[in-house]
Amino acid sequence: MSKPLLGLILGAILGAVDGLSALISAPEVAPQLMSIIIGSTAKGMIAGIIIGFVSRKYHSLPLGLAVGLGVGLVLAYLVAMMPDEQGKHYYMEIMIPGALVGLILGYITQRYGRVPKRTMA
Repeated sequence: MSKPLLGLILGAILGAVDGLSALISAPEVAPQLMSIIIGSTAKGMIAGIIIGFVSRKYHSLPLGLAVGLGVGLVLAYLVAMMPDEQGKHYYMEIMIPGALVGLILGYITQRYGRVPKRTMA
């Protein structure tokens, strides 16, 4: 499977799990759980595609991990900036799982994704 496709699929799965983790880290957001899962899945898919394309271009595990961590943190920060109805922000509850999703995506796409074969033209 190509690295971007692997990142997209795995990003969707890990994003959904990330969204479900909201029940553990912030149980008071249970009424919004479905929108959190959908948003986290989309965030994971975006991160997976970005990380997959970078992993396809550069074949370096440390770079894949760094890009994964960076993309995960940036996307999670953009979501964490939005307050809930009471004006509360959930920076740690959103950014820590987002960073972990990015690291996992960076590792797996770099390690297990397939690089397309180059053809002589």
